[in-house]
Amino acid sequence: MMTGSPPPPARKRSRARTLVPLAVAAWLVVEIWLLTLVGGAAGGLTVFALLVGAGILGAAVVKRAGRRAFRTLTETLQQQQTGAGPAPDRGSTGNGFLMLGGLLLMLPGLLSDVAGLLLLLPPVRAMAGRYADRALDRRMRAMVPGSLNDAFQQARMHRPDGKVVQGEVIRPDAPGQRPGPNGDEGPRPPLTP
Repeated sequence: MMTGSPPPPARKRSRARTLVPLAVAAWLVVEIWLLTLVGGAAGGLTVFALLVGAGILGAAVVKRAGRRAFRTLTETLQQQQTGAGPAPDRGSTGNGFLMLGGLLLMLPGLLSDVAGLLLLLPPVRAMAGRYADRALDRRMRAMVPGSLNDAFQQARMHRPDGKVVQGEVIRPDAPGQRPGPNGDEGPRPPLTP
């Protein structure tokens, strides 16, 4: 049945959806090529020892970073339970990038091992953290209404009969709210079908 309305325009495929699979494929090809190159020069047993050693080191790094993150979480929860104020900001401990470095070490390949070893260095982790903070800040500022930025303000309620009631979340502390007829927000009448 035709409704007379034109179909919605087709969304273009994002650049990341096109380039990320190509980058992963190129990375895999380079990793395999480097492994065969090193294996030909130093022997297969040396390559195997490198991969196993990097995997063990990566597991130890991930375990250490996980323990540090759990200890920080425990300290924070204990401070909140005792009623003490929030701890002074000690800055980012870099646990996320430390875990990423450990995971890269655990992946088989020489390029991933080099990237993982670089992430074990505190200055590199700090630089990566600053870059990630700036990139996230830019993206949050560039969000437009109606996108993810507005997702927390929109609400959908599914009724038992299958109908969807679309609405908006109204907070009384939000600026620009109109008060009710007698000056307060007061209860609102229920939505009727």
